[in-house]
Parts: sequence; structure tokens; C-alpha cells
Amino acid sequence: MTVHQTLPKSPLAEADDPRLVRSFSYIGGKWNQGAEGASFAVTNPADGEWLGEVAKLTGADSTRAVDAAEAAFEPWSNTLPQDRARLLRRWYELMIEHREDLARIMVLEQGKPISEARGEITYAADFIEFYAEECRRPNIEGVTSHLPDAEVELWREPMGVAALITPWNFPAAMLTRKAAAALAAGCTVVAHPSAETPFSALALAELADRAGFPAGVFNVVTGHAPEIVEPWTQDARVRVLSFTGSTEVGRLLYRQCAGTVKSLIMELGGHAPVLVFGDTDLDQAVEETMKAKFATSGQDCLGANRIFVERGIYDAFVEKFAAATKDLSIGIGMDDPEIGPLMNEKAVAKQEEHVADALKKGAKLVCGGDRHTLGPLFYQPTVLADVPADALILKEETFGPVAAIVPFDSEDEVLARANDSEYGLVAYVHTMDPRRIYRLARALQFGMVAVNRTKVTGAPIPFGGMKQSGLGREGARQGLEAFTEIKYVCRDWA
Repeated sequence: MTVHQTLPKSPLAEADDPRLVRSFSYIGGKWNQGAEGASFAVTNPADGEWLGEVAKLTGADSTRAVDAAEAAFEPWSNTLPQDRARLLRRWYELMIEHREDLARIMVLEQGKPISEARGEITYAADFIEFYAEECRRPNIEGVTSHLPDAEVELWREPMGVAALITPWNFPAAMLTRKAAAALAAGCTVVAHPSAETPFSALALAELADRAGFPAGVFNVVTGHAPEIVEPWTQDARVRVLSFTGSTEVGRLLYRQCAGTVKSLIMELGGHAPVLVFGDTDLDQAVEETMKAKFATSGQDCLGANRIFVERGIYDAFVEKFAAATKDLSIGIGMDDPEIGPLMNEKAVAKQEEHVADALKKGAKLVCGGDRHTLGPLFYQPTVLADVPADALILKEETFGPVAAIVPFDSEDEVLARANDSEYGLVAYVHTMDPRRIYRLARALQFGMVAVNRTKVTGAPIPFGGMKQSGLGREGARQGLEAFTEIKYVCRDWA
């Protein structure tokens, strides 16, 4: 029996299509309250307003989702690629059709500005469209035989059940980037969204249901992360696990998955450096660094965390950057400000800790530096200059609207400082010297390097990092291949 739970006192109930607002998990093609019927509350970070109750499932429910996905795997993996493509394409079309409702749901539970939320829905849908096209590609590769009277082929086959664990900062895009690739490859999916932003994932499950995916192919399980995810790490039927989140949690999942030797795809911490050289277009460098720092209110693994500026333009850069920061609008997401609330109290406390530590060690507070009067989860966009090397903010991700700016004197110096981190996701370089661009692109120990711009991501590119910023790639052809195994076939043709 399908259950539609309405939330008459919640602002989510104002959606044009109320059926997109789901409170139950989606398992085996049905909406599930869970064996124990427990729930947890979701609130709006902008004002603490109650948005609704979502089913809090148990480990037993989590295993039921794997049961459903395993049962669906064989028929799904044997579905013709063009038929999988049609379903993915329909899912994409439904996302675009309901973009406004999906964006509004995201704003209410995550807090980001509505224009950013609309952009994320389009970005999230792009992955589905891309993999709808990519799954039609032939997956047999010929290899020149090393043996007489033999033919050699390499086949790519889907791994099996894929477990997907997604974060709160991009609740739609991180799910579709993983799920579309897995489904296109022929895997079935069990997904766990952050308990802080479950409504976005459940809305996508509703649209997947409407698109016609067979029961058990795509499952979304809500609840307390350790209780839901740990059974997946221990279950040998789950062949691949994809996680986006902190490096600390990534290490834990790595250890938990060792017993069943799963394939892992991990997009972990960022701590991105920005390298601004004296020959750059100063205004452009300021504008692009503002984007890199303050998108999603700084809550982005690609966010600029360490801004290194060559000494000859250092004072001018700090002045222009601080002026632009002071002009940033702050407000609730539906008013479409440039800066919204942070996700939770822990996030705000981290801004306070990093600012206090930097100031204690000699940094200069140029602007901001305190909570905003709009509410307890709002923090002023902040600029710190002359930040010393031992400050926490230069060692840890801040994940908020605090910018740390540091002068440097030589290319070798700034390269060494940029690489002096366990993280290696993305680095930003601003210079007009083509030789320097080439040298730095080669020498920077990061999976992605952006030169004189900020936006680099998209469905056709392999997103991922080096060192402890993760394993594998998402997006592009490589994102689909991550959910496949290579089978080698050697045939005697004599």
C-alpha cells in the first residue's frame, strides 16, 4: 500500500506538487515507515522551523534494502542499455520539470540561496542525462592477442549492489552523480542521505518511481548513519561503496569495508589553496576567489581555504577582497542572498574556533569575525590577513565563510606551502605566465587544477582528488567504470 503523508503545518507543504514531500524511506518500490515506526525531526537552519518528521529506520531495515537491491540486480543488469537509458532520461526530464519544487525543498532543509539551489538541481539532473547517454556505449574492448590461435576481449560488467552515502551540502547533486553512474552501469542502488537533508533525496526517489524504475533498483534509506551504513559495510552482497564526506569518516568506512574487500569510491576533504601571482588580472583574481570562498556559504569541499597572494599585490588584493566581502548580502535562502545560514551549531563553532585561534597567533581581522544577528546559525563573512603558518585554519577545513589570506615571495615557496597538506582535491592558480601555469599544473599535488577561473566541475569531467582527499573519480566515463569489473575472455578460434 502506498502511503502519502502530508505535512500541513510545514512550509514544505506549499510545494506545487505535494507528493514530492516524502517522510518514509523508499525500499523495493514501496514507501516504508520502518519496522519500529520511529522518526526524527528535520528543521530549517535559517530559523529552526520544524519541517517534518522522517522515518528513522534500523539496521534490519537497512539489510532489507540490500535484499531488495540484490533481488533486482540480475534483471536490471540484463536490461538492454537503451532501456536503462530511457528510464534515466525520463528521470532527468522529471527533475527539470519539477526544478522549482526541488530547489525550494533544498533551500528549506539546507539553507542555501534559492539561485544556488536551482543551479544545483540543473547540475544534478545533468549527471542523469549524461549517463543516460553514456550507458549506450559499447563495453567490449578488443585487445591484440599475445597467444597464437586466440582472440582476447575485455568486458565491463556491473559490480552488483552499490551503497551510496551522500552529504548535506549538495543533497541532490551528490546523489545523482553517484546513482546515475551506478544505474547506467547496471548496478542496483541502496542510498543513505544525510539526516539533516533527507527530503531532497526522498523527492528524487519519488521521481525515480514515476520514471518507472523497477522495484528494488533504486532504494533510499533514512535514519541514523551508523545504524544504516554499518550493515552495508559488513554485507558481502554490497560490492561497491561510494561516499562523499569528511576524511575522518572516510577512514572509518575504509576500515569497516576491509573485511568484505569492497571497491571504494571516496570524495573526501578539500582544503583548497589559491595561488595569486603578481602578473594576474587583480580584479578577476578577486572576483574568482570570492566565488571559490563563499559559494554555498563556504560549505563546499572545493571551497578556497588557504589564499596565498604574492607580496607585491598583497595589500591591494586584501583591500579589494575585504571590500567585496563586506558587500555580500546575508539572509534566508528564499530571499536569494549571497550568504545563507550554516548547517548546524557545530559548523558555526568551528568558524569561531578558527578565527579565535588565528587572532591569538597574530592574524589580522579585516572584517567580520562574529555571529550574525539574523540567527544562531548565521556567521559574518570574515577576512583574516597575515595568517601565521601554525594557525588551525591553514591546517584544517573551515567549511564556512572565513577567508584566510597569506603573503608569499616566490613560486617555490608557495608551491611547497600549497602541497603541504594531507588533502589534494582542487587548487586554484591565478597568473598570466603560460610557463608558470604549466609548471604549477604539473607540480601541484591535487586531482584538479583551476587556472584563472573557479568553476571546473560538470558531468563530463572526472571529479576527484589525490592523497587523503579520496579514491577514484565521479563523473565522466571514469565515473561509470568505477561501478564495473573488467572480465578478461580468451577464446580459441582455431
